Amino acid sequence: MMDDCIFCKIVNGGAPAALVYEDDNTLAFMDLGQVNPGHVIVAVKPHIRDIYALNDELAAAVFRTATRIAQVVKKAMQPEGITLLQANEAVGWQTVFHFHIHVLPRHKDDGVTLTWPAKHPSKEELDLLSARVKAALSG
Repeated sequence: MMDDCIFCKIVNGGAPAALVYEDDNTLAFMDLGQVNPGHVIVAVKPHIRDIYALNDELAAAVFRTATRIAQVVKKAMQPEGITLLQANEAVGWQTVFHFHIHVLPRHKDDGVTLTWPAKHPSKEELDLLSARVKAALSG
C-alpha cells in the first residue's frame, strides 16, 4: 500500500467511498466523477501501478469482478451499452497510478467520445508488427 495513493486509502478504509463490491483481491466503488450514473471503478487491492506489474491471478480476479459489475450495472441502470476502460501510463490516459478498470454505463449522445484514428497498414506491415510482438513473447 502507498500512503499517497487514493485507491490504497479507499482499500484501507482511510478515504470514504461508496462501495459496491469487495472480495479478497478486488474492490469496486462508485467513481466520484460519475461520467454517467452507475460509473464504477474496479481496483485491485494491493498497490499495483499498472498492467505491466499485474500477475495472472490478479488479472483474472480484476476482470472477473469487472465482468460481474458490468452485468449488474446493466441490470440496475439499464444503459444502452457499457464501456470498460483501462489505461496505463500518462500518455495512455492513466490518471490514478493504481491498477483499475472503469465500468462505464453508456447512453446514446452521452457526450463520451474516443477518437480512433485507424491507420490501415498494409498486410506486409501487419506481418512485420506481428513478428515483433511474437519475438517479444518468446524473449
